[in-house]
Amino acid sequence: MHFVTLRDPASSLTARFVPEAGMIGTSLIDDGVELLGQRRGLDAYIEAGKTMGIPILYPWANRLGANTYTAENVTVELTPGENGVRADPNGLPIHGTFAAYPGWRVVTESANELTAEVDFGAQPRLLASFPYPHLLTVSVRLADRTLTVRTTVTATGDTAVPLCFGFHPYLRAPDVPRSEWIIEAPPLRHLALDQRGLPTGGFSEQPAMKEPLGDNTFDDAYDQVADGAVFAVSGGGRRLEVHFEQGYSATQIFAPPAEDVVCFEPMTAPTDALSRGNYPTARPGEPAVAVFSIRA
Repeated sequence: MHFVTLRDPASSLTARFVPEAGMIGTSLIDDGVELLGQRRGLDAYIEAGKTMGIPILYPWANRLGANTYTAENVTVELTPGENGVRADPNGLPIHGTFAAYPGWRVVTESANELTAEVDFGAQPRLLASFPYPHLLTVSVRLADRTLTVRTTVTATGDTAVPLCFGFHPYLRAPDVPRSEWIIEAPPLRHLALDQRGLPTGGFSEQPAMKEPLGDNTFDDAYDQVADGAVFAVSGGGRRLEVHFEQGYSATQIFAPPAEDVVCFEPMTAPTDALSRGNYPTARPGEPAVAVFSIRA
């Protein structure tokens, strides 16, 4: 398996990606210290879709409300266990079909940049669950203590492509207890969720947050996130920021119990948007770009 290590020309920061395992980011190391949650490791991601590091959630992030959806006048039937579809404990399709997908093609690779792509329109297994032909391109660049992830969706057919994807960066502040981590978020619109984790339609305005993580847990959804929004976790003299630079209008903050990780998930649309129609699109002739970055 081909591991690509990127090196920041201006610092000791390195990042590692594995194109043939779903273009996952497995490592972000600063002075020998790992900043990404390793959880069960890469093998569990490849074998069972158990996320770690920085996986892409594609073509939908989080869960759908049913095993069928209608988008852009096309109705799709999904079968968990087939064509990459995975179910959550309630049987709902979760995090798309791309976990550890091996069909990425490296386009460019240098000391601090990597670009890989997937031609969705050429893959029947992918079109079975998401029948919108397009080219998916992910470019990662490491410079100035910042890992920048740029995703471009280019429609290759005559149908608009729903944009409901996201990423799931597992961050950690090493060498300091989880309870002492400080998490920060801008003012956000907090979405009410039902017992299955699906939006109910209710919401509340949440002021800017800066507080110790303590024993708190999060699995909370937000929308109307502005371009330029910054989320952060800090502790032990170290600070990690996630910048939602462009195209990510929703997020899930995830900090599970008894795990030393916190996630600020960039999402192009809220949970279940593919079923509900509240998503942006990449129209033919108009490639869509979404960018987030992690600054150490």
